[in-house]
Amino acid sequence: MSDVVEKTLTALPSLLSLDSQPGSAKLSSTSKLGNLIRGITELTSKHEEEKLIQRELTSIKEQVSSPNTSMRQMKELMVRATYCEMLGYEASFSYIHAIKLAQQGTALEKRVGYLAVSLFLNEDHELLLLLVNTVLKDLQSTNLIEVCMALTVVSQMFPKDMIPAILPLVEEKLNHPKEIIRRKAVLALYKFYQIAPNQVQHIHNKFRKALCDKDPGVMTASLHIYLQMIQENPEGYKDLTASFVTILKQVVGGKLPMDFNYHSVPAPWLQIQLLRILSLLGKNDHSTSEIIYEVLDESLRRAEMNHNITYAILYECVKCIYTIHPKSELLEKAAKCIGNFVLSQKINLKYLGLKALTYVVQQDPRLALQHQMTIIECLDHPDLIIKRETLELLFRITNAQNVTVIVEKMLEFLRISKDDYTTTDLVGKVAELAEKYAPDNEWFIETMNTVFSVGGDMMQPDIPNSFLKLLSEGFDSVEEDRKLRQFAVDSYVSLLRGGPGKLPQRFLQVISWVLGEYSHLREELDPTSVLRLLSKLLNSKNTSSETKSWVLVAMTKLCEGRAGVSVAREVSETYSSSLDTVLRQRAQELQHLSQDSELRARVLPRDASREPLEVDSSLSFLDGFVSEALAAGAAPYKPPHQRQEELAQEKALSLEPYGLSLPISMSSSSIGDRQSPTLLSVSSGLSGDSTELSHKGGSATLKLDGVKRVWGREGYLSQREPVEETAQVEVPSPLRSPSQQGEADKSHNQTPTPTPEPEQEKQQLASSLFVGLGSQSSVCLMGKSDLTTQRFRRKARYPGTSSGCSEITSNSIVSPPSMVDNLLCNNLLDSNIASELDLSSPEPPPQLSQDLSPANGTCDVELTDKNVTGNNLSHIRDNGVVAAEDPDKPTDLGLSSHLPAELSGLSRSEITPLCSHQSLHLSACHVQGDESLALVVFICNSSDSDVQQMLLQLDSDQLEVSSVSESPVQEVRGDSVVVCQYSLTVKRPLVLVEVCGVMSFMFSVGTPQSVQFSYKLPLTSFIRPLTVSTEEYGTMWLAFSHDTKQNLTLISEDRESLTATLNVLKNKLQLHVVEIIGMEGIVACRLLQDQPCLMHCRINAGTLAVWLRSPIPDLPDCLIYHCQRALQEH
Repeated sequence: MSDVVEKTLTALPSLLSLDSQPGSAKLSSTSKLGNLIRGITELTSKHEEEKLIQRELTSIKEQVSSPNTSMRQMKELMVRATYCEMLGYEASFSYIHAIKLAQQGTALEKRVGYLAVSLFLNEDHELLLLLVNTVLKDLQSTNLIEVCMALTVVSQMFPKDMIPAILPLVEEKLNHPKEIIRRKAVLALYKFYQIAPNQVQHIHNKFRKALCDKDPGVMTASLHIYLQMIQENPEGYKDLTASFVTILKQVVGGKLPMDFNYHSVPAPWLQIQLLRILSLLGKNDHSTSEIIYEVLDESLRRAEMNHNITYAILYECVKCIYTIHPKSELLEKAAKCIGNFVLSQKINLKYLGLKALTYVVQQDPRLALQHQMTIIECLDHPDLIIKRETLELLFRITNAQNVTVIVEKMLEFLRISKDDYTTTDLVGKVAELAEKYAPDNEWFIETMNTVFSVGGDMMQPDIPNSFLKLLSEGFDSVEEDRKLRQFAVDSYVSLLRGGPGKLPQRFLQVISWVLGEYSHLREELDPTSVLRLLSKLLNSKNTSSETKSWVLVAMTKLCEGRAGVSVAREVSETYSSSLDTVLRQRAQELQHLSQDSELRARVLPRDASREPLEVDSSLSFLDGFVSEALAAGAAPYKPPHQRQEELAQEKALSLEPYGLSLPISMSSSSIGDRQSPTLLSVSSGLSGDSTELSHKGGSATLKLDGVKRVWGREGYLSQREPVEETAQVEVPSPLRSPSQQGEADKSHNQTPTPTPEPEQEKQQLASSLFVGLGSQSSVCLMGKSDLTTQRFRRKARYPGTSSGCSEITSNSIVSPPSMVDNLLCNNLLDSNIASELDLSSPEPPPQLSQDLSPANGTCDVELTDKNVTGNNLSHIRDNGVVAAEDPDKPTDLGLSSHLPAELSGLSRSEITPLCSHQSLHLSACHVQGDESLALVVFICNSSDSDVQQMLLQLDSDQLEVSSVSESPVQEVRGDSVVVCQYSLTVKRPLVLVEVCGVMSFMFSVGTPQSVQFSYKLPLTSFIRPLTVSTEEYGTMWLAFSHDTKQNLTLISEDRESLTATLNVLKNKLQLHVVEIIGMEGIVACRLLQDQPCLMHCRINAGTLAVWLRSPIPDLPDCLIYHCQRALQEH
């Protein structure tokens, strides 16, 4: 690899050399580019550079416009224009000439034209459309250089709308005899997958073929695609784990050509890529991790610490070891590697060690204890990057006992930091720690005041929003609410009396809101004095207009009594004539409400912020107006992004997968170019009903997507957490191995020696920072859930596990590799290892016990078609659920007999084990009703003793989970099964939706325990047929704004292929076929509850062209994925 780089750097001057001698190895002294570069380097000011560049651009513009300019001269002009653009000066006049050069020149001139275009234009530039035809022509060329250049441009920048035009040509290049063409084709498909993943869903098998390519470069290029696809759906590629392991074994063993080596390290970047892929595949999966252990050990052994690139490989190995299911031998080696990094005197290695320690400290907090003195020294390191990473590590190990010391260290760094990004990041972390672990009201308010003062206006808006939300919602204890608000009022009054001139604007806005809402809680505080303080702040020159509006609103809430009305009158007279319309409006409100106390009490009631705010997000009060406008011939509303797309399509080439064949009468009556695929007249069928239908799935509550929902009226305990006394922490020496340290500890206990005073200070600081990290401590770290009662803690979605929580295992098993992986046996990298890759008849791994502990203490159960299997295949329906079973046949370990009576006759999935702890087992299945989907959770106690204090909580980002049971389960008797039933509704469509939960409990003799679990199910479980007529279908089609298009594979090629394909989709996905007319068909379905999706299908060029529309943004993309999968599995 290094030889290739050196050759490239050697040839680069001759490429840029525009001298007449082709072999020139340096810039010609007479070339104009050389003269331009030398002229710029000799300048002494920016102004002189601007004058020189402007003269150069003027000269270039005159020459490119001349008809006598040859292609060779145009090439030289484009290089000079490119250099000017790289310096930051616009040369837009040369864009069109660069495109012409790429279209008309010779190979070398075309090369410069493509290079200039890739630097000049972006993917959204309108001139890029002029290059599409050139790319198409070059892809079909017999000249390899032209094909390479076209593929290079495609992989760098290409319009998303033009992908269907060149996709077949790029697919063909995957079978090209030349390796460089296949490699560039894979990179082009990777670009397509990034910008339009739906366009390449049908060629995933070709990605596997690229992975098995005999050329290592093609295989390496395919890893980019697989890394991204595995990040999105690791369960779908478990069968490739053995293939990736085999490739990594050959790479580590040096089986690749020498060209891939870098400083004698075999293909380091390929190793890093494979390690990242394997860490994703082995996460929370014991059986998959077993396959990875051997190659991980080999990678660690061969990566000797002698170069920066080997450090990178070791870092990825450490991350992979701590990500997959843990193995003690590998954990010891990774810990030793981290120790070598942290103790290194080189700053880069020390930073790498801190970063690795930050990553793994959640899984093994004792590693931080082993290096605590080194971490203390890093807090005073002169390098700011080392300091910042050390603070990140401290943030990860924060708990209720060390929060004050760690926050103090962060605030010290904030006061000296001058980097905006660092300030914004640390301010957010301090606010998060303060809200979660604050020991008392005073510390919390003082810390947040420091955060607002130091962070200034650079902090994220959600920090003051979350703080104000905390004050308004409060806790379960009214007395605690009152104390917190009173202390905040006292603090802010003293700040205003001391002079608010230097306080940031956002802090002043927080002060204004708090005083306006809660200053009445202090009876001894005169409202008039608060008004005068706010009036003084209002007249300050440093106060912005936005802050003044906050102050005026606060004064409106406080203007009581004669003195208050007098102050309000003065302020309103001053700002009633303001040029700022907002200030003028607030002044008018202040004037009128100060004179009418009854009106003010109704408009601005006290504690109104605690009342729930209901917002009609669907704007239903406009339904009548919309219906009348549509009936009068108005066009349906189109979102801004859709209007921009349609406007761009008018200017672009028409490269749609298919076109709609509409009669002339329909074209003339189309509304806003939104044609109905049903070939029906819809001019008289538009009404407000379609608009209402599109908002049925809407919520009537306020959506706060950008605000963290962490504080509320529920979930807070009024009593403080008792602070446990902690023992003195022994500080191991960072310069000794663990064995040497153990010996030193023994001798230290026998003959104690005096410690120098600076060392004692560091040890005291270490005992304060690392308290609660011992193996026997129950304190939970930042980022992990905490069951201990704390006064200030962000409201979690569900309680987490303590250190005593049981760890449960994932039951997922590695699927056997597909047949395409057998290509690896033939010609991958080295034929001598073909026997290792023979996966045609793999031995299935043994079933795992439920008592094994998983990675990270969690359990994920994903329900796909592979999970919905059983001994009797006749019970399996096409849509992946189990039909009603024979009650006489014992299945599911007898749990099916405990199903509720109302669910026993419905279709359901297989009962899947979720997790277990000793004698307590948790299983679940989902049952599909006509109008609902129920999640049934079985809690089985196989012991004789009772389980008490049972609490089961479920939550999901994509689903709305509601309990059907009248009362929650609190106790499970011995040798019994308890059933919990939940109703699931989709909030945000995804291909796979997930329900996360936690079960806390306590045996009759023992301490409280807790286990976490997750349950995944496909979106198709929520799909139901939507029975509509053709006329209703046409009306709804025009009303929906979110759509997607894709070509699918037909089931057969006979005359009945459309009917057969739609029947497969109907049976597998529960769709309703509305009507089939010749070569076209229309299908309708809905997502529970009442979220419709329409599908128009047409046979075009041997494929099924599908067009989906829905009022739900993500629903068409998810449904098209399941359609592709259903047809592929048929």
